[in-house]
Amino acid sequence: MSKIFFNEHQRKRIGSNPNVASVSDRAIQYTSEFKIRAVQENLNGKGPSQIFIENGFDLEIIGAKKAKSSLSRWRNTYNTYGEQGFLEERRGKGSTGRPSKKDLSAEKKLEKAEARIKYLEAELGIIKKARGAREAGEETVLAPHEKYTVINEVIRKYQLKNMTRYLCELTGVSRSGYYAWLLNSEKHAIREEEDYQDYLLLKSIYDASKGKIGYRGLYMALEELLVTPMNHKKILRLMRKFNLFAKVRRANPYKHIAKATQAHRTVPNHLNRAFDQDEPGKVFLTDITYLQYRNSHTAYLSCVKDVATREIIAYELSTSLKMRIVYRTLEKLEETLDGNLHPEAMIHSDQGVHYTNPAYQERVKKMGLLQSMSRRGNCLDNAPMESFFGHLKDDVDYQEAHNLFELKQMIDEYIEHYNTTRKQWNLKKMTPAQYRSHLIAA
Repeated sequence: MSKIFFNEHQRKRIGSNPNVASVSDRAIQYTSEFKIRAVQENLNGKGPSQIFIENGFDLEIIGAKKAKSSLSRWRNTYNTYGEQGFLEERRGKGSTGRPSKKDLSAEKKLEKAEARIKYLEAELGIIKKARGAREAGEETVLAPHEKYTVINEVIRKYQLKNMTRYLCELTGVSRSGYYAWLLNSEKHAIREEEDYQDYLLLKSIYDASKGKIGYRGLYMALEELLVTPMNHKKILRLMRKFNLFAKVRRANPYKHIAKATQAHRTVPNHLNRAFDQDEPGKVFLTDITYLQYRNSHTAYLSCVKDVATREIIAYELSTSLKMRIVYRTLEKLEETLDGNLHPEAMIHSDQGVHYTNPAYQERVKKMGLLQSMSRRGNCLDNAPMESFFGHLKDDVDYQEAHNLFELKQMIDEYIEHYNTTRKQWNLKKMTPAQYRSHLIAA
C-alpha cells in the first residue's frame, strides 16, 4: 500500500482523468485500455514518466515512483498473460495479486504474531487513555472507531506493510470500514478541534461557577454570549467527553430546629405538591434554613417563595430562632402584597415548631391565607423551597462572612441575582421576574 495520501482536491483532479477508473485516498485504479497502451508505448522506448505526463497525469501528485512501479507491474502481467490479462480479473490468480493464505512461511507467521502483539499493546494503551482506570477483571470493549484508531497508530508507528487486512480480521472490523474511517480522518480532526474550542468556552463558565452548574445552566449562560446558541445535547456530550460534572449537593444534616409542645397543631396538606401554578401570588412556600459563618457563628434565614414565578418575595435573616423570625417574614410578605391578595391564596410549610405555633397560625389566618403543611418527615412536599436553599448554599460563600452584616449583604445580593438575572430552565429559560411578567401578560 502506498504511503502517499491524496486529499479531496487531489482525488477530484486525478479522478477527472479519463484514464482513471477510480481513486481513493491511497490508491488509483487505471482503465484497462490505458494499461495496454502504456505497456506498448514503453516497449517502443518511452519512459514511464513521459507516458504518464503525456496522458494527463501530474507526477507531483501521484509521484514518479508510482508511475515506474505501476508500469513495471503491468509489463509483468503483459508478458505473462498478454492483453487478456488486463481485461480479466486476475486478483489472487497471478503474480500481481495478493499472496495466498495457504502455507505461510515461518517469517510471515512471525511478522503476523509481532503485529498482533503490537496491536494488543496499543489497544491496552487506548483503553487506559480513553476510558480511565477500570476495576480488575472488568471487560472493556472498544467501539469500531477506537479500533480503527489503534490499527492506524500501529501501522504508522511500526511501519507495518501489508498488515491492514490481518489487523482488521484480528479486531473484528471490516477493511472497507477502516478505509472509510481513514478517508474521513480529516473531518474527525476538524471536529475534534471544534469540540476542544467549545470545551474551552464551557470550561470558562464551569470554572466561574466553581463547578456548580449543569448542562442546562451552561445552555442559558451561552444564550447570552453566542448569537447562535449551542444545542443542549451537544453541551451534554461535551461535558461527558471532557469530564465536566456538576457538583451534587449533599443532604442537609440539619433536621430538628426546636421541639413542639402539645399546644402546637398541624394542618392538612392542602397543596399536595401542586407546584405547577400559573397564577402569581396564589401559592406561597416558606421554610427556615441555617447558615454557619466565621468563628462557628450561626444565622437563620426565613424565606417565602412564590410557586408560580419561583421568586423569593420575602425573607428575614436573624441570629435567633425565636418566633420573631417568622413574624417578621409574614410582615414583609404583607408589605410586598400591599393588599393585592389572591382570593385563594395559600401558604405552605413543613411541620416545624414555628409553623405549628398557635400564634403564628392566628397571624396567617388574619392575613387571609389558607395554611397548608407537608406530611411529617417528607421534605419533597416542600421541594421548591428546599431547592432554593440548596442553590443558595452552593452559590454563596457564606462561610467566609466575618459578621452578620457581611452575611446579610451576601444574601441580599444573591436573592436579587436569583430573582432578576438567574435564568431557570423550567421557566422557559427566563428569570423569575421575567416569568412573572410573562404570566401576567398571558
